[in-house]
Amino acid sequence: MIGFLRGAIAACKAAESSRKNTPSYWLTLDVQGVGYDMQITASAAGRLPPVGQEAQMFTHLIVREDQMVLFGFPTLAERELFRQLISVSGIGTQVGLALLNSLGIQDLVKAIVSGNTRVLSLTPGVGTKTAERLALELKTKLADGRLAQVGTTRSLGSILSVALQEELEMTLLALGYTPTEISNALNAIVGLPVLAKTQDIEAWIKEAIAWLSR
Repeated sequence: MIGFLRGAIAACKAAESSRKNTPSYWLTLDVQGVGYDMQITASAAGRLPPVGQEAQMFTHLIVREDQMVLFGFPTLAERELFRQLISVSGIGTQVGLALLNSLGIQDLVKAIVSGNTRVLSLTPGVGTKTAERLALELKTKLADGRLAQVGTTRSLGSILSVALQEELEMTLLALGYTPTEISNALNAIVGLPVLAKTQDIEAWIKEAIAWLSR
């Protein structure tokens, strides 16, 4: 299993098979001379740096009889939610991508947990019955799980992007810290001079763990 890939962006173009109202893209990452093709959402493509610059994508591999398809996500939270979505009967990879693309992780989790089938069914390919099944099968999992906590910490605004804040929270949750502990830690370290102008997620994780270990 490939957990994530980090490399230079070699190409990013719209997938020929994607629908106009639910577009997806093919991203090629050059990882030490090997090109990895992965399908990503249009919203993820819009957050990428220019071709030639480095990017990191969390990945999910689907193995089929006739092919293997790699899917890429800018944050760990998006990948984990995608895995939850496609675990529901009738939700394929393209519908999973469409849901993430049209609603975004926070609004999507909120809609599922609250059982808001009207919002869910606004995504192309998601009918009323599918929306009801999504809410029924994932409501408890997301309400009790870590994904429901993403974004509950006070926004760090211009200091750290939303995507990186989500990744930071998910990493700390995976390490066993509670949402309250994480919120207290981020609020405490946000004013540190060493973090004032950096988007280096590893630096934020290091400082957060240091504060939590006191």
